[in-house]
Amino acid sequence: MAKITPLQSHANDMPQRMTEQAVRQNLAAAYRLFAHFGMDDLTYTHLSARVPGEEAFFIYPFGMLFEEVRASDLLKVSLEGEILEGEEYQYNRTGFVIHGSIYQAKPDINAIYHLHTQAGVAVSALKDGLLPLSQFAYHFQDNVGYYDYDSLALDYDQHGDPILSALGNNSALFLRNHGTLTVGHTIQEAFFYMYYLEQACQTQIKILSMNSEVEIPSEETCKQARKDMRDFEPDLGTRDWQALLRLLERQESDYQE
Repeated sequence: MAKITPLQSHANDMPQRMTEQAVRQNLAAAYRLFAHFGMDDLTYTHLSARVPGEEAFFIYPFGMLFEEVRASDLLKVSLEGEILEGEEYQYNRTGFVIHGSIYQAKPDINAIYHLHTQAGVAVSALKDGLLPLSQFAYHFQDNVGYYDYDSLALDYDQHGDPILSALGNNSALFLRNHGTLTVGHTIQEAFFYMYYLEQACQTQIKILSMNSEVEIPSEETCKQARKDMRDFEPDLGTRDWQALLRLLERQESDYQE
């Protein structure tokens, strides 16, 4: 099986320069990797990526496990929720509303991930939300929003606009009592943020469970840490993504099919 090239970041015209197949393969890899790390939720939750040069996005068919997804399985869906290519077991209106609304409003966003991990849901239910208790969390200093629970997102006007407002210009969003969402200019950037949001949530739960006084750096230090970590890797997530693709090539390269 031929190796695939990770999508390049920091380019708003990225979708126009990448082939559909490259986007499909990288997105299928993201599904497999979240399954590998135990961050999936049976056939629920969803990952998407913008289709190159079209007002549409790729997303998996509702009813598949993340560990099953191949590039050829992905649906092509318009930003208004019309299935353009592929077959859906059950129409996934919730997924289409969340992803379509963000892509319509944010042309620089090319990947969106939504998960229901136990750690993410637990922290989403805390009144104070994510706390600056670990280096993992500093990626989200002034970079995370909160959306109050409002049942299932079934309507573009009722849910799409408020979700957009809560997300703002942040890279991550907690959907209260529900789960987490991250966005990125590339597939690997959205993955980077979701992976480290999960690490931050798991670490916070462990720290608070010790029921001891904690040390929290100053806000200035947390902001500087976020900047330093962001500057350390200009193409955010690309180095890790290349390593993760090598892992998949060794273990389950059929995701590329």
